[in-house]
Amino acid sequence: MSQSQATLADPALDYLKRFKSIRKQTLNLVEPLETEDLVVQPVSDVSPPKWHLAHTTWFFEVFLLVPHLDGYELFHKDFPFLFNSYYVAAGDRWARASRGHLTRPTVQEVLAYRTHVEEHMERLLLQQPLSPELTHVIEIGLQHEQQHQELLLYDIKYILGHNPLFPPYKEEPNEGDDGSSPLEWLAVNKGNYHVGHQGEGFCFDNEQGRHEVHLEAFEIASRTVTNGEYLEFMEDGGYTNHQYWLSDGWDWLGNQAVKAPMYWINEEGHWLHYTLYGLKPIDLNAPVMHLSYYEANAYASWKGCRLPTEFEWEVAVGIHQPDIPENGNFVESGFLAPKAQSDPGFMGNLWEWTSSAYLPYPFYKAPDGALGEYNGKFMINQMVLRGGSFATPKAHIRATYRNFFAPQCQWLFSGLRLARHQ
Repeated sequence: MSQSQATLADPALDYLKRFKSIRKQTLNLVEPLETEDLVVQPVSDVSPPKWHLAHTTWFFEVFLLVPHLDGYELFHKDFPFLFNSYYVAAGDRWARASRGHLTRPTVQEVLAYRTHVEEHMERLLLQQPLSPELTHVIEIGLQHEQQHQELLLYDIKYILGHNPLFPPYKEEPNEGDDGSSPLEWLAVNKGNYHVGHQGEGFCFDNEQGRHEVHLEAFEIASRTVTNGEYLEFMEDGGYTNHQYWLSDGWDWLGNQAVKAPMYWINEEGHWLHYTLYGLKPIDLNAPVMHLSYYEANAYASWKGCRLPTEFEWEVAVGIHQPDIPENGNFVESGFLAPKAQSDPGFMGNLWEWTSSAYLPYPFYKAPDGALGEYNGKFMINQMVLRGGSFATPKAHIRATYRNFFAPQCQWLFSGLRLARHQ
């Protein structure tokens, strides 16, 4: 440790340590890939891994180095245009659907960009004192990169899983499978409950403000739905019977010719699915994943149940599993697939669709400036998911975390948990 680092206050040291660790983790995620894997964009929802490497770097450069590090000059004058995602206030940007056209800059140039920004971020972090306003933006930058690490795995799986060779991303570790526990129903009594973030720890603006909701008595499943259970729905004509489907979902089903969860392949009557470890037989005990909201809702309808609201989900966690499980299946476990559940497992393993539209909480106010575009402007035509997945860092998740995706999206690591009225 240098003399200048040794004299830093603990918060600055913590930020520097976290910054280096998170940035290294992003590179670890792309290390198994070939150069060709880094530059393709099969569909508009999927960004090339190279773009993720550059965009997360752009965030630190534009929101921290340019305004806060004296004398800083852009690494390349065109990079803010190429690697801005959706921040209108931050300037013009390259079209999302055309990110795969960016064969230049090269992968090596993007890696050089990362190194350049990291060196200057270290200089910024060594400055004292770090104001509360500055540390807030630094924290958002770290959380932002962790979000993109999970998105990166979604996109890597899509790129490799739609290659006819089905190449594995990594070699599968030896993991014992104890089987899923029997489904039980966890009760939550009728009453008024508080939801939303409270306390001093970090949260995104969409988790504020905390407010009171009234819930009727309900029950929530003790685990998520398994592949075997979902296969029963498929074999009972779940994808061909309109009565289980929302109108938009039924139209989506027909237009996209969807007949199974994403990555499922039927070979001579046997179901396989592509995993990050390659093409594998379906594990009937493991949680079903890569479901759209439409599919999750249709399954719940077929079972005579429903999806929980996001408020029901949050309250149930507070009652039945208030602490993040030490053995939860988060990215730190190194196992890049959902595991069969033997406990409620509300956090980790898979994101769980809720029946709640993504809308602002009472008292919500988007922050001023470009960072006010982070969450608020997407509060339309999206559904809320809760709980995190095997690709989510453990320190990144909490019971109040609100993820959101459009109802037709399948490529995220998503499953479902049933609910019903008592």
